[in-house]
Amino acid sequence: MKRANLLLLFFAVSLSIMAQYPYQNPSLSNAERAKDLLSRLTLEEKALLMCDESEAIPRLGIKKFFWWSEALHGAANMGNVTVFPEPIAMASSFNDALLYNVFDAASTEMRAQYNQRMLNGGEDQKFHSLSVWTPNVNIFRDPRWGRGQETYGEDPYLTSRMGLSVVSGLQGTPKLGGGKYLKLLACAKHYAVHSGPEWSRHEANLTDVSPRDLWETYMPAFKTLVQKGDVREVMCAYQRWDDDPCCGSNRLLQQILRDEWGFKYMVVSDCGAIADFYNSHKTSSDATHAAAKGVIAGTDVECGFGYAYSNLPEAVRRGLITEAEIDKHVLRLLEGRFSLGEMDDPSIVPWSKIPASKLNCKEHQQIALDMARQSVVL
Repeated sequence: MKRANLLLLFFAVSLSIMAQYPYQNPSLSNAERAKDLLSRLTLEEKALLMCDESEAIPRLGIKKFFWWSEALHGAANMGNVTVFPEPIAMASSFNDALLYNVFDAASTEMRAQYNQRMLNGGEDQKFHSLSVWTPNVNIFRDPRWGRGQETYGEDPYLTSRMGLSVVSGLQGTPKLGGGKYLKLLACAKHYAVHSGPEWSRHEANLTDVSPRDLWETYMPAFKTLVQKGDVREVMCAYQRWDDDPCCGSNRLLQQILRDEWGFKYMVVSDCGAIADFYNSHKTSSDATHAAAKGVIAGTDVECGFGYAYSNLPEAVRRGLITEAEIDKHVLRLLEGRFSLGEMDDPSIVPWSKIPASKLNCKEHQQIALDMARQSVVL
């Protein structure tokens, strides 16, 4: 009888393992898992996953996921967290090592908030995600630009150095994450040639940027974060550059970013940038055409307020894009999600063990005070 029970247990465990899909197996690579999960998705589900508010797919065990969080000077919109000085002030410290500590603390608090929500049976929420649209590595060239305080100033070299510390502090390393998991996904924004003014960003067409200014001023920080910082997301900007919207520019997103610099991760749009194709830039006739244009150019995830990318199935039916083209982009975002461990059992993700006691703790308050003192200038 005992032998029979043992055999039954063995077969039950064997069947359980056999029933596990490859994408649910954390011992496989992120690429292998993403490829398997992609094969199980419908075209409509793929389109949903490419929107910044990605709905759950219960039949496959995929949770709701938001791509949009902010952490320019600490975790934004998250309640009881440590607030650090503005980036323009932290740049004045010229202390990239301390800046790493700032964003290591900020990412710890973002993980702690996320962990508490998951423990309490909650779901992912906007501004509470593990995908963080920071740092802003645009160049502050005009003091009238209303978002200049988000940047690290007018110097491309300083911006590059500070940006590296931000990305490293936010993402952690796979080694610290048990050999495979990142703490968060950081995002270099807004690519490219984006330095205000705000009022014209949805219509502007920048046709007078000299090659020297492009490569010596606007591009160095992005190139550095891609090639030396392993940043996992790049956000394309609102405006047009040489007649093409940045989020629909093959030259920016494919030729420079991927072909020249070797970027292999996700591109996300600024919020509403795809809709600008047909609303203000008039480079697309409608949302369906804009969705196809954005994806073909290289934008993997759309942030919007009514998603053009939900029309991707219609774009396929109209012959504007193929499902195979869409698949390339879905693979990238799935690999990004697997790298966070958000589809895995929390017990095997070291970052999931960060406790609520890290929120606005004395250690982080001291880092904020140290940075505030070092950021003071005459």
